[in-house]
Amino acid sequence: MTASRSFSASPPEAGRQPGPAWTEAPYPVLVSDRHGHLVRLNDAARLALPDAVSDAPFSEQVPAWLADAHRRAIAAIPPGTAAEAPHGAIGARYFEAHPTVSQGHVVWWLVDATDRRLAEQALSDARRRSEVLSQASSTLLSTLNVPRCMEVAASMAAEHLAEAAVLIAPPQGRRCSLTYACQGGPVVQTSRQVDVARVPGLREALQGFPPVPARWINPADIPDWAIPDGLAGPVGSVIVAPLPGHGVPAGALILLRSSTEQAFTEGEEVFARLFAARAGAALSAARLYTEQATITATLMQDLLPPTLRTVHGVEYAGSYRTSKDHERVGGDFYDVHPGASPSEETLVVLGDVAGKGLDAAVLTGKIRNTLHALLPLAEDHQHILNLLNSALLSSHHARFATLALASVRRRGGRAQLRLTSAGHMPPLIVRNDGTVEEADTRGTLVGALPTVTARTVETVLAPGETCLLYTDGITEARGGPLGDELFGEDRLKRALAECARMPAEAVVERVQMLAAQWLGNGRHDDMAVMAITAPKTGALSIVNGHASGGPTRRSR
Repeated sequence: MTASRSFSASPPEAGRQPGPAWTEAPYPVLVSDRHGHLVRLNDAARLALPDAVSDAPFSEQVPAWLADAHRRAIAAIPPGTAAEAPHGAIGARYFEAHPTVSQGHVVWWLVDATDRRLAEQALSDARRRSEVLSQASSTLLSTLNVPRCMEVAASMAAEHLAEAAVLIAPPQGRRCSLTYACQGGPVVQTSRQVDVARVPGLREALQGFPPVPARWINPADIPDWAIPDGLAGPVGSVIVAPLPGHGVPAGALILLRSSTEQAFTEGEEVFARLFAARAGAALSAARLYTEQATITATLMQDLLPPTLRTVHGVEYAGSYRTSKDHERVGGDFYDVHPGASPSEETLVVLGDVAGKGLDAAVLTGKIRNTLHALLPLAEDHQHILNLLNSALLSSHHARFATLALASVRRRGGRAQLRLTSAGHMPPLIVRNDGTVEEADTRGTLVGALPTVTARTVETVLAPGETCLLYTDGITEARGGPLGDELFGEDRLKRALAECARMPAEAVVERVQMLAAQWLGNGRHDDMAVMAITAPKTGALSIVNGHASGGPTRRSR
């Protein structure tokens, strides 16, 4: 016998009375007469509705959802959706009701849809959990900030897995970083001294061991510090899940439900572990990035150009621009090594290592450290260059460098300079009348040949005059109206002629600005500029053992 899925008042079997075969149907069947009384029901219906009796009002013998569907069937009112049959729970099972109306009688065929509904619910839960895990992965991995990652993880756990969540970072001594979150409430982060052993399974979770089943944890054993303030009511169910990281645990996650909510199921425990795995991976990545960033920043301090200032009455200024704007270090560098006293020379170094980027910066750091160690020999530029050359040739680097050295000492109101170029462009001298002179010094590369040949020259800067050291990134900057012309030495000298009597910092800024304007948005090499200026403040003075400009009290 086939059950009709419509409420038609005149089905094909109209006029027939229900035969004996329906009483043996494997699913419940109920018959109501035109007066709304339950007149007959089969054995399966008696099992589903043990309290139902014949000749009683139908609406009093069945659940409310079926009684309502019966009224609609008698009145020939269609259901809310044409393809939807009335459905609801009877005891612990779930049924769909299909009516057949015949001469005022209504025969209800109840089809057990419990297993299908459970399968549909399981599929829906699996889809929702998959979406939550996907969202968790993308959201957590979008930040490499550890506190922010902890905040997001705790918030998502409280929103999708439980009523409240507590994320515990690996302890530092007896102190732990704790992140509290409740559904719909703010996230609170704090650091406090706690006893993790008081939470069952927490110590093991922080050590990376498998989680303790939720049924083994007595909610009454949870200490107050592990319960967020926003949790409504006493704790009724707890999950403690480890946060696995890359090689070392990333912490642990405590999930809480109040006693008024359903306890965690086995499926929810599995879901919590999957979520914790993603949260742990994100936290581990954030911590690794933070550690690497800290190490990089620490190591990079020695690679960054120094901040220059006035030393023993002489002005120094420098500017550095890497070949790529997102990089901080490259192959160009400069340093100023002050003499121990105003009577001793200050060593100035500007160099250019072959190549760009981090590899060139590593060799730059080695050259700077080597030169720093050779400061006691600063009076002999040739000797310094040969020792540096030997150090580079004995290293694993296959790169070379060009250098410009300047030893500076102030005498009276003037600055005495010894200049040496080793494969580098010779320094330029800007006189007070606007004349630009090229220092007559030449030399060979450092790190390329067995020995370095270089010529040292001496010059004097009058008050207001400047010596400019620069790398080829300035003169070889390609740009201009058509974008294919070099900035060149002639253009640099004309620009310097306009910088006569300007402070060292202004000269450096002017050169870098003109080179940048010439480049536009074009590609370029590293660019370094350094200026040495004898200030227009009179002779060098010693005041309380310190060198200064201004009126002379004791000239050196």
